[in-house]
Amino acid sequence: MSSQPHTEIHEEHGEHEGMSRKKIWQVFFILLGITAIEFFIALYMVPQGIIKINIANPIYIILTLAKAFYIVAYFMHLKFERVGLVYSIIVPILFIVGLILVLTNESHHWVDLR
Repeated sequence: MSSQPHTEIHEEHGEHEGMSRKKIWQVFFILLGITAIEFFIALYMVPQGIIKINIANPIYIILTLAKAFYIVAYFMHLKFERVGLVYSIIVPILFIVGLILVLTNESHHWVDLR
């Protein structure tokens, strides 16, 4: 009788096979490594002139998107959800990003008219 409520608690809270303590620490160290690379680029390589800022910015964007993926996928458990829920979140975000890009391009057009 005591083992059955224990299994019900795990199912009720939605514990996933892939989210063990080991996996959480693994994702933590991946995020820590990405952050360390960002700091190394920002505090050492850019001031020393090894990498120019116009090259460093796309690197920052790629690393930040990688960190966002790990945070959303593992800590917000989106990796373990059904495909329909994932698409219902990702598709509107893609439309928002597209809108931001279009509006940014349009704003440059209006600035150039001055």
